Amino acid sequence: MPFVWCAAGLALLVLGAELVVRGGTHVAARLGVPPLVIGLTIVVVGTSTPELAVGIDAALRGEGELAVGNIAGTNIVNILLILGLSALIEPLAIRMQTIRLDLPIMILASLMLVALAWDGNLSRADGIILTMSALAYTMAILRIARRESQGIKAAFSREFAARPDSTPTPENLLSLGALAAGLVVIAVGADLLVDGAVALARQWGVSDAFIGLTIVAIGTSSPELVTTVVSTIRKARDIAIGNLLGSSIYNILFILGITCIVPDAGIQVGQALIRIDIPLTAAVALLCIPVFVSGRSVTRFEGGLFVIAYAVYLAYLIAART
Repeated sequence: MPFVWCAAGLALLVLGAELVVRGGTHVAARLGVPPLVIGLTIVVVGTSTPELAVGIDAALRGEGELAVGNIAGTNIVNILLILGLSALIEPLAIRMQTIRLDLPIMILASLMLVALAWDGNLSRADGIILTMSALAYTMAILRIARRESQGIKAAFSREFAARPDSTPTPENLLSLGALAAGLVVIAVGADLLVDGAVALARQWGVSDAFIGLTIVAIGTSSPELVTTVVSTIRKARDIAIGNLLGSSIYNILFILGITCIVPDAGIQVGQALIRIDIPLTAAVALLCIPVFVSGRSVTRFEGGLFVIAYAVYLAYLIAART
């Protein structure tokens, strides 16, 4: 029965995230929001809403390790598995903005998480620091949007075709309805998923962190996987890279930041997460430096190595943590 709850919760999270991304993107496009801002904020945050809903629900239930494990696991999945699979489909070209802004911020966010979690507690103050950092990153994106390239504009026009129009037309109202429905579906899905995940942890005799790092992390990464694969197939490569790195940044700074603010006492972090999984998140981010900078691309060979690295990590979790 717990597995059924998890499956149902994950299905609702994926459906809700799709509704949020589609509804929010079309509303923003109708209001004339620049494409780069849509891609690196609305699409990214929209695909990360499952992590936010799961994190808040888990924190309120006192299952903080599930929330932290989900964030650490999701970021590892984003880079090693999803980015790796995308590069296997077709080599990924890396834009200079990714190297100059997104990659350094992702590394900084990962190192911040290592430092803040090292004492075994992510406090409300830590959450405020992370959330304020997310706002600073968003402001940087808004400034860069003014220099947005025509290529990115064309990519988003193909993916989310909509002319600026703020009048309450049926299409606009439908987009708003999809956005609202998506948020409700995500909330219900998160509740079911956390219920099932906690029950599975008790049934299998494993930690909440293990469930968060594996089943929940892979499941809540489904929107990023779908967005990346679809963008890759449609040749909108900037969307694919921007979504993955932006999602990894917002997962730590915004999603985990908000999650830490919710409970009065913050979130307790276990030693396995502190010593292994959270540092590994930073190591994966650092690994992107030589891969991205060398030739400004991720080759099929490098993508294959990323996927193999994730398989090794998953095998370690199953062998050593169960």
